[in-house]
Amino acid sequence: MTKAEFLNLKSVRPAPDDLPRSLRNFIDYRKSGLSLNHIVGCPLDCGYCVRHLFENFSMKRPHLIVDDEIAVQELIGHWAFRAHTTPIQIFNRATDPFLPGVKTHLFKTLEALDRRGLSNPVLVITRWRIDRSDVERLEALKNLQLTILVTWSGIHDERVEPVPSAIAAGSLEVLAKSASRVKKILYWRPIISGLNDTIDHFASARRLSELADATVFTGLFYRKEIQAYFREAGVPDLYTDLARRKILPRDTESRILAHFEGRPIFRKTSCGVAFAHGTPDFNGHFGISEICSICPEGQREICSKHHHKPDTEAVRSLARSVSLADLNGIEISDRRIVVSGSTEAQRYFMQHTLNFQVHDRAQPHRQHRHGRAEIGWE
Repeated sequence: MTKAEFLNLKSVRPAPDDLPRSLRNFIDYRKSGLSLNHIVGCPLDCGYCVRHLFENFSMKRPHLIVDDEIAVQELIGHWAFRAHTTPIQIFNRATDPFLPGVKTHLFKTLEALDRRGLSNPVLVITRWRIDRSDVERLEALKNLQLTILVTWSGIHDERVEPVPSAIAAGSLEVLAKSASRVKKILYWRPIISGLNDTIDHFASARRLSELADATVFTGLFYRKEIQAYFREAGVPDLYTDLARRKILPRDTESRILAHFEGRPIFRKTSCGVAFAHGTPDFNGHFGISEICSICPEGQREICSKHHHKPDTEAVRSLARSVSLADLNGIEISDRRIVVSGSTEAQRYFMQHTLNFQVHDRAQPHRQHRHGRAEIGWE
């Protein structure tokens, strides 16, 4: 797609009938809440995009699966949705919400939710251009607790990331000048060892952090589909192994934290969002104290007041409500709840309802890894 064709994407096309089932199901439950993705297709070509995992990376033009009002009705009618509580993400899996044409649907979706008086946390992630007029429309929302997470990596290798990071930096600057009610996060990702973890990258990220309410940093999803794409593009293997979780080695994290001393920086998305809004973390990370070791004292106090070990029967009741098969294997400690045989949707619904971490035995969280891949931490 040429630049001219991209800039002319003023509207989106209807989705084709042969859209993969994983994308036609436009609502799914993820760690940061119910994810609404009724538009699919993106021309930005970020090599590490999760669309590789959904057999959709080749779709460059955005396509609409259902009308915005229908999408909102499906969302609030979802079995896991709770008014004023359930975190929501919009267009975070299969397109960029601020692309020409797509942002019209973003605004309509947000406004439809806001008109219903809902105060749920809403996360919108972008690496594209945000204009002052966009911010004015977002600021007009009265009820939703909205956070814009601006993805920036500083990567200059166009085989990995063709979109100049200067676009995201410009969007963050616009938000810094225009946004008040809407909170803004520097979403520093993906940080890849040997590619964008130099002192110069750290210095640039720290300068950009001055424009944001908080900074969240994270590593790379490195699955076989993404590795294969990079190999075909001529990019040497970024890591020697693949992993289910994001890769961010211990040494890289240590150097980042040393460089960011004195600035609010967070290991988890929901922690940065909580700090920006002055609310407790909706993912209940406080029980995993090593995650919170870098959080400002004031934020730890807020999360501490809302951190309560849940009652056994309350946990069992929730487990029954999501049809968790193994009720006898539930284990509750001051740190987290452990279950067996769970899906992400079951786990995260319980987690957001209780504000308390819920893990599955088959996918253990190693201490001090902060829920990341083992690579670089052995």
